[in-house]
Amino acid sequence: MIFSLLAAEASALLAGVLGARWVNDLYAANPDIMSFPDQVPRQQQRHARLLCGLLSLLFCYTVLTMRAADAVHLAFLLFFEFFLLVYTLTDFEQQVIFDRMLVPFAAAALVSLPLLGRDIPDHLIAGAAGFAVFLVLAVVTRGGIGGGDIKLIAALGLWLGTDQLLTVACTGMILGGVAALLLLVTKRRKRGEMFAYGPYFTVAALVLALI
Repeated sequence: MIFSLLAAEASALLAGVLGARWVNDLYAANPDIMSFPDQVPRQQQRHARLLCGLLSLLFCYTVLTMRAADAVHLAFLLFFEFFLLVYTLTDFEQQVIFDRMLVPFAAAALVSLPLLGRDIPDHLIAGAAGFAVFLVLAVVTRGGIGGGDIKLIAALGLWLGTDQLLTVACTGMILGGVAALLLLVTKRRKRGEMFAYGPYFTVAALVLALI
């Protein structure tokens, strides 16, 4: 167990450093889509510490609680946790989830389906249905749901399947709605301003993976 924890800690530190560099590079390369460009320099300085610390907690907890049946399951679970944490960070800070981060996440989900013995049709249906439903919601809400949220839900469907995606989507919408209402009441957001739902979906998925 001690060796496993040390390996988890080392993996978390490496993933945190590389993840912070990736996020910082994407922030620097896409200034036109940053929602709060004036905060980017300060945010870039804290990314490595923040990601290393949170990933250490996640990875060590995952190992301690034996959340995976074998090494292959564990590798995919840690990969899943890493990307969800990065999405939470970028969407919370700048209301953006980069396509360059969603593509490998979705691709890994497809690779995991046969390797982990998952119900392939169910997961493919979840991805397609999640994309379609949230695309309709984006049209109905006139942009209340962003393109990043649509693609995130589709990728989560590939990872989670229909039942778990429904749980994550409903939980995220409820939590996001409550948070948006509180921001309006406290006048920290005005009606019609952009609101990031992504972190509420990613946090819900993380909690589901850890319980």
